[in-house]
Amino acid sequence: MSTSASPSLTWRDGEILRDGKPHRILSGAVHYFRVHPDQWEDRLRRLAAMGANTVDTYVAWNFHERVEGQYDFTGWRDLALFIRIAGEVGLDVFVRPSPYICAEWSNGGIPFWLSGRTRALRTVDPVYLAAVDAWFDQLIPQLEPLQAVHGGPIRLIQVENEYGSYGSDAGYVAHMRDALTTRGMVEMLTTADGTTADMVRNGSTPGAMGTFTFGTGVPAAVALRREGEHLMCSELWGGWFDHWGEQHHVRSVPSMIGTVDELLAEGGSVSLYMAHGGTNFGFWAGANHDGVIQPTVTSYDSNAPIGEDGTLNDKFHALRAAFAPFHDGELPAIPDAPKRQRSASAPLAPQASLLDVVRAVPVTAQAPMPLTFEALGAEDGLVAYEADISFAASSPISILGLRDRATLYVDDVLLGTFEHDGAHTLELPAKGGEGRLTIIVESLGRINYGPYTGQDKGILQGVVIGRRYVHGWEHRVLGDGVPAATGAVGVAGVAVASLEVTEVADAWLAFPGGAKGLVWLNGFLLGRYWERGPQVTLYAPAPLWREGANEIVVLDTDRLGSAVEIREEPDFGPVEEFIGF
Repeated sequence: MSTSASPSLTWRDGEILRDGKPHRILSGAVHYFRVHPDQWEDRLRRLAAMGANTVDTYVAWNFHERVEGQYDFTGWRDLALFIRIAGEVGLDVFVRPSPYICAEWSNGGIPFWLSGRTRALRTVDPVYLAAVDAWFDQLIPQLEPLQAVHGGPIRLIQVENEYGSYGSDAGYVAHMRDALTTRGMVEMLTTADGTTADMVRNGSTPGAMGTFTFGTGVPAAVALRREGEHLMCSELWGGWFDHWGEQHHVRSVPSMIGTVDELLAEGGSVSLYMAHGGTNFGFWAGANHDGVIQPTVTSYDSNAPIGEDGTLNDKFHALRAAFAPFHDGELPAIPDAPKRQRSASAPLAPQASLLDVVRAVPVTAQAPMPLTFEALGAEDGLVAYEADISFAASSPISILGLRDRATLYVDDVLLGTFEHDGAHTLELPAKGGEGRLTIIVESLGRINYGPYTGQDKGILQGVVIGRRYVHGWEHRVLGDGVPAATGAVGVAGVAVASLEVTEVADAWLAFPGGAKGLVWLNGFLLGRYWERGPQVTLYAPAPLWREGANEIVVLDTDRLGSAVEIREEPDFGPVEEFIGF
């Protein structure tokens, strides 16, 4: 499909023109897939009140096509509705629909079934491009009618995302550009890359304006900007994300606003990443890999100006003051603070042991060797591997190729836990014998950035006793559904609590004494907690609650706590100042 319409945004002589008039893009990132749809309008109105004139959002491919060929644009996945609401609020939309988004999101947005099929991600590999083109045949018709040339709010479209820090396939970037234009996308195209000449060179393509991503890189961006192009930072990192086992990362208001002011003083445009971070609900949190795996926490608060629950902080007010001079009239009124539930507590009643939970799930597959998550069609979560074993006295058992974390039992007796990084060998009972081996493997989050993006999960090579492989495996997949099991209770397992609510509002949940668990509220998987921190409380948005009794289900693989608590303030853990490069 093609159109002769002209884009409503253009660049010329270093300026952005909106409908022919000089314009600054004052944007903030809000991801529809990280915010409950009943709260989309609230968060977008808060963004407008901050002084933004544009919202930027990635499109998370794997959020819409979890199963190959089954596309979902309804409910939480109604991207077109999110965009229309943004327009109704008075915001332009900067949509970033490239197959890869990074974003600390599982697998960088690429479906697990595709990365399990080809290693040549983000290239002209025919297998990869066939899947991308099929996806765009479904996605672009959702976006094309919402462009400004048709009266909609979409005015910018990103071709690829930080490609210059990943690959060097210029034909692929050109393909992505053409995949947009041939399907009717006529608004202004951009690319986004870091502030090195190598990144810009490999991430750029003719016909798309280059933009930058940085925390403090205004001078470098000015030097690298190509002739005639407008200076724009598509991701100015005003805060940062957190990994399990680290501290909660923050960026001070003076540091953040100093970089924003510096960019604006250079005549540039900005999109703050994130303006409102939201939450990595379910298993959607990704992971990084820098020598070791670095799984991302459930919260994506990101120390953003609009907090995880919509709370407005000093960054919000600093940005509102910085953006106000670029508006002709008064900014929208500042919305009221979000309502929160009062503190409360309820006991957790154990229902079944971890092994009872596992064995309540039907066997998914049998195979001589352990299968990966991808081979089992397991998007994420946990997979239980079971086999009968015999072993001599003083025999070691090893997992070859573990991703990410495994808990081992023989005849229901806990042997130990292997982490992704570290030794993957332990001793079987010294006297030798035989028994039933159970290995519960958890994916801690699919890697979303760098050369390890797309790695498989599970047991990749096999299990050996001494030098001998264990054969004859049964597999059970524990997905994001509420575990249903009863039986003998144990240290680890599933427990249930009930919380009475008289007025529906947001809440912060804590699980004192719990070690490492998954939490469902009224059947919805909120995400993970982990005692290694930093995150302590989980955000439970108001639309998930109901008046009266509310069911909390906890599956803890290590140690159940005794209660669930509603706390009146979030606890993101000990704080560390961190500024992205």
